[in-house]
Amino acid sequence: MATSPPFAPPPPLKGGTLVLATIAVSLAVFMNVLDTSIANVAIPTISGNLGVSIDEGTWVITSFAAANAISIPLTGWLTQRIGQVRLFVTSILLFIVASWLCGLAPTLPILLAARVMQGLVAGPMVPLSQSILLGSYPKTKATFALALWSMTAVVAPVAGPALGGWITTNYSWPWIFYINIPVGLLAAGITWSIYRTRETPTHKLPIDKVGLALLVTWVATLQIMLDKGKDLDWFASPVIVALGLIAAVSFCYFVVWELNNAHPVVDLRLFKRRNFAGGTLAISIAYGVFFGGLVLLPQWMQQYLGYRSIDSGLVTAPIGIFAVIMMPFVGKYLPVIDPRKMATVAFVGFALVFFMRSGYNLDVDRWTLIYPTLLQGIPMSLFFVPLTAVILSGLPPDKIPAAAGLSNFARVFCGAVGTSVATTMWDHRTIVHHAQLTEHATVYSPWLQETIRGTSQALNLDQGQTLGLIERTLNAQAAMLGLNDIFWASSIIFLAIIPLIWITKPARASKASAEAAAAAH
Repeated sequence: MATSPPFAPPPPLKGGTLVLATIAVSLAVFMNVLDTSIANVAIPTISGNLGVSIDEGTWVITSFAAANAISIPLTGWLTQRIGQVRLFVTSILLFIVASWLCGLAPTLPILLAARVMQGLVAGPMVPLSQSILLGSYPKTKATFALALWSMTAVVAPVAGPALGGWITTNYSWPWIFYINIPVGLLAAGITWSIYRTRETPTHKLPIDKVGLALLVTWVATLQIMLDKGKDLDWFASPVIVALGLIAAVSFCYFVVWELNNAHPVVDLRLFKRRNFAGGTLAISIAYGVFFGGLVLLPQWMQQYLGYRSIDSGLVTAPIGIFAVIMMPFVGKYLPVIDPRKMATVAFVGFALVFFMRSGYNLDVDRWTLIYPTLLQGIPMSLFFVPLTAVILSGLPPDKIPAAAGLSNFARVFCGAVGTSVATTMWDHRTIVHHAQLTEHATVYSPWLQETIRGTSQALNLDQGQTLGLIERTLNAQAAMLGLNDIFWASSIIFLAIIPLIWITKPARASKASAEAAAAAH
């Protein structure tokens, strides 16, 4: 029986077509990754407009991230069934529809349903964008292509709060989703016009239905448990206990099933490789800690410092300055510098930034807030590409797509978990500090009586109003101390995970990039 000839990859793009293609693919990635953080500063506004608490409003962030993580491992199977270009363009168009539904949502449940849809269709876009860009450049330019991709992926999350704040302040929160419509249509149109003749071959492969069901079950139940735990008093609630048991059991079954399945939805055997295991754990934990801080800082500024959405967004925006400036140099020198050294410098830089933030107080000025954020752009530029090179190094070309999908899944999922854990721990530490601050504030405390008399006279308030003012001040101080605890712990975590980088073997970044390019071609 005659066999079909092997697939011959199309030649790299050149000239203006390559530039236009890079812009189109980067726009799609930027739009996608932007939506992981653009809602951060708008959470208080969205929560108020929809009549829910800020804690409940945080689900707008975590629902997208969890759904996004679930769909990423399906990228390889969907690519084989549909084709790389068709899947990428279809994902963009469905992302536009989901964004439109987010803007129209009149209630939180409808908004969350639209965000879940948005996260699900966004999953394949990031790994496919890497593959498409690598296939558009010569193999010798693979590191440069990865640097361009990483620049977009790094800048988008930090530009999100600034753009989201500006839109929320000057227009209304639905427009943080509506802006995806023209951008997505432009990216989809250009991408299809250039790449429709460069489609990959399709095959009918079996889908691991049991593995997928177990994946959705443990990810969803764990995420709900983390988000609702603080509201339901954690394991004192039978609901949380049930969610925890379901998550644990389904995760155990998931691991056993995937390790013994011929066509797993997630190839867990990759963790047997030292570079993949160390690199994936390092990038995932680091991203979770980083993203948790990125969510908390704007919320604290708006709730306790009186910042508007746009102001808190502008404070976090400078993180992209050094990231953009340094990323081309990272791509240039990565082939000749051990990527483990770059990643180590990045983690030390992150630790320093979080340590600087751990000394904040309620009188902190804007520049004191901006300075660590500006410096954070340096470790950001040394973060993604070197660890990606470590993760992909030593893998055969046919394992690259599965490895990229699994590492992206772990990173995005840890981002969702990091947001939930950071929010929960901030709430817990705030309660602890509030109890410590008020344990001596009784009717017999001379200092409290003196404070009440002095405040009442100075502000012409009655006793009830004065006590209310003192309580608000204590709440603000407790929240500040709780946030400082989170930042201090984040600094320690970044230092503690540095050994994960060094359990990996030395690998030339150029070789890893070439292998990635080979898989893309």
